[in-house]
Amino acid sequence: MWSNIMVASRNIAMMVWIHVPSTREDKVKGGNKPLLETVIEKKSIINLVQAFSVSLKHFLRAEPGIYYADLYPLICFLPRYAVQPSANPTKEDLLPLWNGAVEGDSVLDIPTGVTSARSGRSTTTLSDSEKIPDRTAPRRAPPRRQNTFDPEQVLPVFISDKPLGPARNPPKATFWDYFGFLRIFRPVIRLIRGRKTGDLTMSGRKKKKMDVESNVPLEISLFLSSYLAWLLRNGLLQPAIATGMVTNISSLQDTFNNLERIRNTPLPFAYQAHLRISLWIYLFFLPFQMYDAFKVLTIPATAFAAFLLCGFLEIGQEIENPFNYDENDLDLDQFCLMIQRELHEITAHSSPDPSTYIFSAWNQPFAPGDRRTAEEMVADVEHDYHREEPGAGLDSVRRTLLQSWRDVDNLTRK
Repeated sequence: MWSNIMVASRNIAMMVWIHVPSTREDKVKGGNKPLLETVIEKKSIINLVQAFSVSLKHFLRAEPGIYYADLYPLICFLPRYAVQPSANPTKEDLLPLWNGAVEGDSVLDIPTGVTSARSGRSTTTLSDSEKIPDRTAPRRAPPRRQNTFDPEQVLPVFISDKPLGPARNPPKATFWDYFGFLRIFRPVIRLIRGRKTGDLTMSGRKKKKMDVESNVPLEISLFLSSYLAWLLRNGLLQPAIATGMVTNISSLQDTFNNLERIRNTPLPFAYQAHLRISLWIYLFFLPFQMYDAFKVLTIPATAFAAFLLCGFLEIGQEIENPFNYDENDLDLDQFCLMIQRELHEITAHSSPDPSTYIFSAWNQPFAPGDRRTAEEMVADVEHDYHREEPGAGLDSVRRTLLQSWRDVDNLTRK
């Protein structure tokens, strides 16, 4: 499914960058629209394509919101999240993502402040909660060591109105990670602690927190679809390319739904409990069955059998949700970075006129049948390729290509 996201992202980026015309008429001011504006427009849409995979990564990891160092710089210009251009923007001008969130309940558990989108560190603490910073003023990040892996350095730099969480935030190692054999006492300790803090109900279950609106991938796909509709209304896209963009945007949405279904389909608790209890009962009575045959070897044999069977049980739990930070989970960060590199490679392509590179001295299109360069063939007007008499012209070209096929067929077979 992540391969589908990569393919669809590449396809949308190539269609936008190559097939959407850069030279177009300005219907409002007259004349041609500045080339710089159209290039900025197309590059911004491709940044949204990159933001889709990043937002999906955070969505699958149950990290709601947009305030992350690798996501916020890519979508902070959208009207859904940005301050509208007004003379004196206030807190009411914002369109926050947390509609209905509990007052004072920070999803990221980071104190409120102003955060640089590149550094991810709080730079200024707001004394007045109504004060809104200038989000368009860039802030330099602190100097970094050259050997530090920090892919967020290549992203834009903006000042956010909320603290930015890290792009990757795995859970910290706890006491139970070092002393796993004591996990049998964990439910009791959790129940006692939860009763003291008020996090558990009378039945011992966690209290359900208020839902936070955070379907960022869906909102990004809506902006991509609205951009496609705008291109069609203005006649800037051929119907065939428009069909391809619709197909690839639909592919992103379908894959998002499939990944969401995997994340939201856990193993039933009754299945896990029954399987675990049955396994431990079997292991408890296993030594009594083996003692007559194995004698002293019963202890290591039972330990080995317990290792195998408990391993299968843990494997079943590991593959339940492959989107977290465990060692055996999918490397979603690398998937997103691969998409980022490929999209930037696409936008680095200048889409030159084919005549500037096809008819050059570095192109031998008819090899191995004819190893002359394209420049030489075009300049040799006396050759059969240029004549229009029978047996020459396209017939001569066809004979050359047929000879190339014979040579390739013979030389590439063992």
